[in-house]
Amino acid sequence: MKIISLHNKESSLIKQAKKQSRDAQQQLFDRYAPKMLGVCRQYVKDLHHAEDLMLQGFFKVFTNIEKFKEKGSFEGWIRKIMVNTCISYLRKKNPVHVSDEEFVFNEVATKSLENTSVEDIQKLIDELPEGYKLVFNLYAIEGYKHSEIAERLQISESTSKSQLFKARKCLQANYEKINQIRNVKQ
Repeated sequence: MKIISLHNKESSLIKQAKKQSRDAQQQLFDRYAPKMLGVCRQYVKDLHHAEDLMLQGFFKVFTNIEKFKEKGSFEGWIRKIMVNTCISYLRKKNPVHVSDEEFVFNEVATKSLENTSVEDIQKLIDELPEGYKLVFNLYAIEGYKHSEIAERLQISESTSKSQLFKARKCLQANYEKINQIRNVKQ
């Protein structure tokens, strides 16, 4: 029964927000803002810029809320808007370019992430070149297929695959460096 009442409450809030109820909009914002800030933060390193993008995204959500047809998850719909807002920002800031830079990596064994904090993982992702980071987030975190990424970023599918491969290798190498530093300190 709780699931149904929660769904009904959200559905009611959405209907009220469609009628421009500021209170309903505020409740929806309060409910989803922390998660959506996390989404924006995945794409943009600076927290202040991520907050700005989240606010821009919510402006788009409430401006276009009548387009939400309740055929899927409201949270998923908001998330998609946030991702698109971040991609648009990154394109304007620096046109998304894919790097042909070649990395030389030693083969490293995949290590367990058990002792790695979420903050450390986010730092590793933040250190990726912009194109790698964007493709990695879209593929590994958002679950887009390479064909969808290629279309969104206006690159070829093979470029998307290449960027993901290079991002993974870069993450793996940087993770190995962190582990070596930790081992030296111990």
